[in-house]
Amino acid sequence: MNHSHPNPAPQNEPEEMSFLGFRRIPAGEKGRRVLRHFNAIAGKYDFMNTILSFGLHYPWKRWAVETLGLKPGDRVIDVCGGTADLSILAGRLAGERGRVFLYDINRSMLEGARPKVSRAFLNDRVRYVQGNAEQISFPQGLFDAALAGFGIRNLTHMERGLAEMHRVLKPGGKFLCLEFSLPTFPWFRSLYDFYSFHLMPLAGKLLAGTREAYLYLPESIRKFPPPEELSRILREVGFTRVAYRRLTNGIAVIYTGVKRT
Repeated sequence: MNHSHPNPAPQNEPEEMSFLGFRRIPAGEKGRRVLRHFNAIAGKYDFMNTILSFGLHYPWKRWAVETLGLKPGDRVIDVCGGTADLSILAGRLAGERGRVFLYDINRSMLEGARPKVSRAFLNDRVRYVQGNAEQISFPQGLFDAALAGFGIRNLTHMERGLAEMHRVLKPGGKFLCLEFSLPTFPWFRSLYDFYSFHLMPLAGKLLAGTREAYLYLPESIRKFPPPEELSRILREVGFTRVAYRRLTNGIAVIYTGVKRT
């Protein structure tokens, strides 16, 4: 009598994990959590940026966009564009014939951008698109420049977002990313750590009503690759002439690259 052996039960695939700050969470959950995080702070986003960076985010963004060397008539995508600071700077440089597509997954942030774009008299140059940076809803090779300011580190799959920015660029198109990093001087880094993990969340609680959102910020910065590693990732994605420049002792870094012709 033959004993038939039942097939062993299939092993479940291990669930893909991601980081939300220092916490390991299922990758599928990160997008929803980040969306909730930005919904909570959208109304105070610009105010808090200015307070917490002591106004430094303005010159950082200006220097970053100037680095691109935009020309009149250029078509630009501002990925994770939030409340339009980079879009406004790019819109001015791209001129009347230029177009900037402010691309963000969060509707509250896009709504916060509209009055700012209007006050800058750029309504005819800036377009709003709500969408996922890991699946950019534009065809290949459409843009002269793709930029992202302080947004890439919030993606669940950062490499996917960078690859999408590469895809939508024309050959010879320029890439720019402005992101936080860690100070280079050890004494300044200690000071920055104290500020980030104690004063920043406290300010978040008192001024924006959320301590958690402003604890996520310094944690996400610590989990983000250092400049040398991010440069390697950009080259792997396909960018050439990859370079980076540290600002304010390395608190922020401008990354640039070009899509091969």
